Amino acid sequence: MKAKAALEQRAMEIPSLILPMSEHFMLAPTVSIAEIVSYVRPVPVQDGPDWLLGTFEWRKQPVPVVSLEVLRGEAVGDIGQRSRLAVFNNTGVSEDLPFFAVPTLGIPRLSRVQEASIHEVKDVPLKPFERIRVDLEGEICAIPDVAAMEQVILDFRRNGGKI
Repeated sequence: MKAKAALEQRAMEIPSLILPMSEHFMLAPTVSIAEIVSYVRPVPVQDGPDWLLGTFEWRKQPVPVVSLEVLRGEAVGDIGQRSRLAVFNNTGVSEDLPFFAVPTLGIPRLSRVQEASIHEVKDVPLKPFERIRVDLEGEICAIPDVAAMEQVILDFRRNGGKI
C-alpha cells in the first residue's frame, strides 16, 4: 500500500531545475533543458542586440546565448566561476532554432516540484519574458516564457541578424 502511494506521489512531481539569475531564481522543468554546461564565453555577434551575448559551439552547432536579465530590462549579471549555461530545447516555435542558451550565475539545482509545494505569487507584477512567478517552499522563482525568448531570437534573424 505504501509503495503505491509513493508511486502516485512521484507521478505528481515535476522534476525541475532552479537556476540562479542576477535578481531572481528561474524555475524550469528539466524536460525544457537539454543540458547544463560549464560557462563558455560566447563569441560576440556583429551588430547583435544587447540581450544577445553571442554564440557558443555545442554538439557541433552554434547556439545563441541570451541574457534573460537584459530581456527583462536589468543589467547583465556577473559571470563567475560557478556560472553555467542552461541550454534550452526548442518549444516548437520554429524548427530553425533547435536550441538557445541562458547563462546562470551559479550552479542550478534539482527540485522535485509537487502541487502542494508551489503557489502563484500574485502581488508582484510580472517582468517581460515571465509566464508566472511562484513561491516554491519559500523561494520566489520566475517561470520563464521560453517561447517568447525563442521568438525574439527568430525575429532578430528574420530582420537580417546573423547568428
